[in-house]
Amino acid sequence: MSTQSHEQESAPPVIEEDQARAGFYGLIARLFFSGPDAPLLAAIAAADDIAGEDPDAPLPTAWRALVAAAAAMDAEAAREEYDSVFVGTGMAEITPYASHYLAESMQERVLVRLRERLTQMGLAKSQSAAEYEDHFSGLCEVMRHLIATGSSDGAVQEQKAFFMEYIDSGYDKFLAAITASPNTNFFKHVATFTKVFLDVEKDSFELFLS
Repeated sequence: MSTQSHEQESAPPVIEEDQARAGFYGLIARLFFSGPDAPLLAAIAAADDIAGEDPDAPLPTAWRALVAAAAAMDAEAAREEYDSVFVGTGMAEITPYASHYLAESMQERVLVRLRERLTQMGLAKSQSAAEYEDHFSGLCEVMRHLIATGSSDGAVQEQKAFFMEYIDSGYDKFLAAITASPNTNFFKHVATFTKVFLDVEKDSFELFLS
């Protein structure tokens, strides 16, 4: 899913760390939207290490593994893997919709709340997008948008609220399914990096005062 803003406003400054966070959310959104093409794989393969981190910490370790996987991966094979696992013929092996990982009684209510929340933010699903708003890619795009609004305490509180309500509830199960699938290769590395990155995000938000 792709989102579009109803309003174009000049955003306040975003600190360098938050620019990096927004970049990772954007990359994750792109990878889970349609799978990587050759230019994207090349860009990941040429990426630098994560600056300012202990090189042996989980996040830079997972990032280096993803970079290495991108360097070794054929674009056509990566796209075929994506289509096989997340699209399929009929029902996908692994669904990328967050509500799928909630109790059935909550699924429709969460989607309604999400649509209302996006409207309040001035965001809407692109008319050309067939995916529902709770597609994992779309949720990461919203996080990227929220980070771009600035690095104030109020902006971080908005990020925390959205993350905890719409991403935290399902990302662990979604990414675990990808890692466990016998049909994933490149996306195992994508899922591992995404899991570590979102775990760091969750820990940071839990430390942030309400």
